[in-house]
Amino acid sequence: MALDEKLLEIIVCPKCKGDLIYEPEKERLICKNCSVYYPIKDDIPILLIEEAIPIEEKKRYNYSNE
Repeated sequence: MALDEKLLEIIVCPKCKGDLIYEPEKERLICKNCSVYYPIKDDIPILLIEEAIPIEEKKRYNYSNE
């Protein structure tokens, strides 16, 4: 079950108050400002700062000599 559109319009990151990006296929809400995501369990967003999970960014190296 997807999160309600009205809910998605009003919820923000509990830490920075920034916008959250909803990823329904991964059941999470992402805060790009804080580089964390908040899990969604049983259709309930867990918006507790201590429950935030860091987003691991894969570094891409450019090996060309350009």
